[in-house]
Amino acid sequence: MNLEKVVFSFFIILACTLNYGFFSGDHESLQVHNSTELFAALLVNLIVVVLKFGDRTHLGAIHLSTSLVALLQLIGASFVWMWHIHMQQQAMDVPTMATIVSLSGGALLANLFSVILLIGETLRQSR
Repeated sequence: MNLEKVVFSFFIILACTLNYGFFSGDHESLQVHNSTELFAALLVNLIVVVLKFGDRTHLGAIHLSTSLVALLQLIGASFVWMWHIHMQQQAMDVPTMATIVSLSGGALLANLFSVILLIGETLRQSR
């Protein structure tokens, strides 16, 4: 068993599940979406990007690009949250939360592509 592949796979799947945990739920319910969960998804996606820098294959480049897209989407969602709460000093409202959740949904889609690539790579190596 390759420990590097285990760690790599673990963080890819953890990034996807954390992002799904933040994304799921009623988009108009402000209590369902937690800022700590968004931060955890952002942090794990950052770890995934760092882990993918060492791979010099074509598939590794695609993995890196999907992770960069997810990271950019989550940074955008965090920026919207911080801007609304700290810069505008307003309470969270439904339209702002909908924007944050939509950006998180884009990141979730990129994370799903990473997981699909990981599964495809695993199936290809076992043959």
